[in-house]
Amino acid sequence: MTITITPCTKEDIDDMLHVLRQSYLEHYTYLWYDNGAGYMQASFNAGRLNDELSNPNSAFFLLHDGQKFVGLIKLNINSPIAGYPADTALELERIYFIKEASGQGLGKEAINFVVSYAKQKQKTLIWLKAMDSSAAVEFYKKTGFRVISEFDLQYPNLKDEYKKMYVMTLQLS
Repeated sequence: MTITITPCTKEDIDDMLHVLRQSYLEHYTYLWYDNGAGYMQASFNAGRLNDELSNPNSAFFLLHDGQKFVGLIKLNINSPIAGYPADTALELERIYFIKEASGQGLGKEAINFVVSYAKQKQKTLIWLKAMDSSAAVEFYKKTGFRVISEFDLQYPNLKDEYKKMYVMTLQLS
């Protein structure tokens, strides 16, 4: 499966919401006592996406497999982290795939896209946050990211065993 990655505009909000909600329901409800209902209601709504798309520091991309949208990437273009000022660091805030697209090599294509995008923006570091219990941590390690710190999330209804997050970085050459 190959994908096309295109920048999002406000006209894409319905498609973005569909991908976000479907992927979240398919992959993350087990983390929550309320099956993620509160988090999804707060995070995945048209008003919030409209605000985020209006932020010049945010960049969203939809991933299409030739038939339908199968994923979404959200980047924070100028996002400082310890030792790296905003103009040198880019945050990969979200990378979501619907279940049928998972495990088909699309994550690697998405990371390659993010690396290329970061280099075009003259960044020297990409960073992200990942749940310590997620299989994504091993995937990120295989693509060159390394864990630099950890912290606990403080969301209502999040199960205690899933609160630990890793901060991971990828140094660009």
